[in-house]
Amino acid sequence: MTTFHEFKIRPSSLKVLDGMDIITPTDIQANSIPPLLEGRDVIGQAHTGSGKTLAFGLPLIESIVPENKWLQALVLVPTRELAIQVHDVIEMLAKATKIKSTVIYGGRAYGPQRDAIYGGAQIVVGTPGRVLDHLNQGTMRVDGVTYMVLDEADQMLDRGFAPDVERILAQTNKARQTALFSATTPEWVMKVMDKHLRDAVVVRSIDDDVEYEPDIEHVVYECFSDDKMKVLLKLLDEPSEEGGTTLVFGRTKHGVRNLGVKLERMGYQVDVLQGNLSQGQRERVLSKFRAGKTPILLATNVAARGLDVLHITRVINYELPETAELFTHRVGRTGRMGRSGQAITIIGPADFPKWKEIERGLGKTMPRLSPDGVEIKQMAPKPQSRMGSGGFGTRRRRPAFAGRR
Repeated sequence: MTTFHEFKIRPSSLKVLDGMDIITPTDIQANSIPPLLEGRDVIGQAHTGSGKTLAFGLPLIESIVPENKWLQALVLVPTRELAIQVHDVIEMLAKATKIKSTVIYGGRAYGPQRDAIYGGAQIVVGTPGRVLDHLNQGTMRVDGVTYMVLDEADQMLDRGFAPDVERILAQTNKARQTALFSATTPEWVMKVMDKHLRDAVVVRSIDDDVEYEPDIEHVVYECFSDDKMKVLLKLLDEPSEEGGTTLVFGRTKHGVRNLGVKLERMGYQVDVLQGNLSQGQRERVLSKFRAGKTPILLATNVAARGLDVLHITRVINYELPETAELFTHRVGRTGRMGRSGQAITIIGPADFPKWKEIERGLGKTMPRLSPDGVEIKQMAPKPQSRMGSGGFGTRRRRPAFAGRR
């Protein structure tokens, strides 16, 4: 399969994909879409950023009968941010059709969600807890659902949603088509497959058969005293080689908020994403960032998972995460869907012990530069473990931002 035009999908969907400059399907898309279009159940396993939303989204749109004004497709996801993100893709694919969709999750009023369902939503994207609430209150029915998706099923297990998911599945039509997508396949996922899927096609991305390394260039700036802020400003003054937007990670809500105030006073166009924001504020910030209207987003670890924005070409760790796993999730926000990216970490003297611990957990040492961009020679520690697909690309380019162009 070389292009999406070889799939039997709506011309409107092809037009949307062409407009997004998405021509060639990823491995998980090429292998999942044909059986889904045939009406088969599918279990897809692929790493984050491999294009899973399109893999189930395109067949989902094809499954909808526009003339039928009841709920026909349900997509369950673990977080409200991912729900919004997945719904944005579904809505974009359906924009040239008469298909109606809506998104439901906690933290928002029931009324507008109920009205959207009553208004003829044929597709619902939602979190398990809020979907179950609507079912229990009688404001939503799923017995007419013919296409069901469990996205990021392994994360839903981690977050304790398994009982809610089971209750929702029990109320759906047993003759439905089911697609289950996950980065890993823990025991719970296999139990769901055995109980709720029929003769499922298991699709594994070829990239998962080998150690997957997204095209991400890593570099660490080793700083002293107040040099961390100076290095950050230098990086922000020199746009990424690849263009696109920048995601800067801090550790605490208070620290990220204060950093945002400082940068705004210096004239930088930034937004801040942290846990104390109301849901409406978070949605406005994310909407602007996804639209490319915000060149720099400052965030806590709230953005380390579930933020799938293709134009993020640079992640800057201004403050270190607590674990190697969180580092992996942070830097995984760039270099998505085959694109290249840069991951820059700025460390001061107090950060050295924690950074050594993170490198040990990753089983990888990163190139180090002085604040002026001069390479620092170092001894590589013995690898001890590997924290998944953290994106340690093997490209050899000049050190990122080693000097002004």
